[in-house]
Amino acid sequence: MRSRLTSLIATAVAILAFVATPASSQTLRYANQGTLKSLDPYTFKETTTIAHHAHVYEGLVARDKDLKIVPALAESWETLEPTHWRFHLRKGVKFHNGDPFTADDVLFSAERVRANGSNFLSNVPADAKFSKVDDYTVDVKLDAPNPILTSQWDTWFIMDKKWAEENNSVAPTPVSATTPSYAALHENGTGPFTIESHQPGVKTVFKVNPNWWGKPEHNLKEIVFTTIASDATRVAALLSGEVDVIEPVPVQDIARIDASQNAQVLKGPELRTIFLGMDQKRDELLYSNVKGKNPFKDERVREAFYKAIDIELIKNRVMRGLSTPSALMIAPQLYALSKDFTRPKYDPDAAKKLLTEAGYPDGFEVTLDCPNDRYVNDAAICQAVVGMLARIGVKVDLLAQPKAQFFAKVLKPGGYQTSFYMLGWTPSSMDSQNVMHDIMGCRDDPKDAGRGEANLGDYCNKEFDAITDKVLLETETAKRDQLIKQGYEIAIKDYGYIPLHQQALAWGVSKKVKLVQRADNMVLLYWANKSE
Repeated sequence: MRSRLTSLIATAVAILAFVATPASSQTLRYANQGTLKSLDPYTFKETTTIAHHAHVYEGLVARDKDLKIVPALAESWETLEPTHWRFHLRKGVKFHNGDPFTADDVLFSAERVRANGSNFLSNVPADAKFSKVDDYTVDVKLDAPNPILTSQWDTWFIMDKKWAEENNSVAPTPVSATTPSYAALHENGTGPFTIESHQPGVKTVFKVNPNWWGKPEHNLKEIVFTTIASDATRVAALLSGEVDVIEPVPVQDIARIDASQNAQVLKGPELRTIFLGMDQKRDELLYSNVKGKNPFKDERVREAFYKAIDIELIKNRVMRGLSTPSALMIAPQLYALSKDFTRPKYDPDAAKKLLTEAGYPDGFEVTLDCPNDRYVNDAAICQAVVGMLARIGVKVDLLAQPKAQFFAKVLKPGGYQTSFYMLGWTPSSMDSQNVMHDIMGCRDDPKDAGRGEANLGDYCNKEFDAITDKVLLETETAKRDQLIKQGYEIAIKDYGYIPLHQQALAWGVSKKVKLVQRADNMVLLYWANKSE
């Protein structure tokens, strides 16, 4: 009798345990062509990496599903004067290890994000001076008004001062680091998920943070992220149900996935602009057969390269129609006057003539650095560029590498080791000033360490920079748009860059999953819901 009673009790306990566990609590499996290496939130300013970090770390502000700035670790803020901001911090928030979140962590993070090795120098202005009013109030004073101060703070994540100091992680981990720091291998944020395990470049398992201060908008218990570099393998994993979400979907596989019974492709316009840049700083290129001078310092050579690119061929053949050719270094959705600009026409004869006038009638040789697992068809685009430039006599040696090696080589921590490169950029502020400052601004500004941080070739025009500074301060939209237009006109006349296109968003998603797709291409699974 006792054994039967014990059995009944055990059965009842099991039933109650089953009932008490939400039936909707799910595991979501996500695969991307790229890797997640460092967990240090200041190492690598790249959309996919930032999106991963956003599950475990948070900023003072965030962006909602429509990309609008909303409160996060700061409940509210105000401008006491045009150069004096005050932030009121959220109380009762704890880091994943139980440490309380306070103003000390904000002041620490403000210093760390602007320290050597950080890839986020421009997110927090160099002139911003942070001070603690009390444990939950922070003042920020500026040398000049900055109406868009918080526009990049959604990706400036706050770190635990005490944890960083205890684990020898006060300094940021550079993207070029060969030995990972403690902060690169572990996390301690305040976000809705924690990281249970992390195999850099292979697999990362996220678990729900039961002590998160916010109200969850997902029904997940864990996220399992795996790198699947092969397009064919990634698509097969989605169609077989092995994974629930993949990004990106190769353009050639979109129709096949949409025709399947258990998956579909979420499509939409993206805000990222893909472009080519050229080293215009060094007196001799690192990777070229031209010795003693730099061909890219001649505007005619830059114009020749631009006019040799058949952007419509790239759109129709390589991108299969899923791209929008661009005349500017910013997506048209982010700049009202973009319609006033048109791309120079594809003209290989004119390009050849320009090279001859510049003293290169037989062309020259140069290496093109390109990622092969970062953007949609990135290596294929670069291969197409190789063929197009060959028509005007330029021999391009293509070095296409996984993004970890590519970025470690070409970014600031790696010494900008490139002569000719492909890059993609989504302005984190959703505004032209970010593009003009970070991508197109002169490097090595003694008053502004963040200017030109992502200007790998150091296109530099001081008149352009002066306009950028005016854009930052101007609050009247019409005047501001005209200033931006003047800046872009200068850069276009200089042929400082070769904008290519905005790629289209294409995420493969199981029909069991409901997901929010933002135009910045951040896969944010804290808005995902998965059915049985």
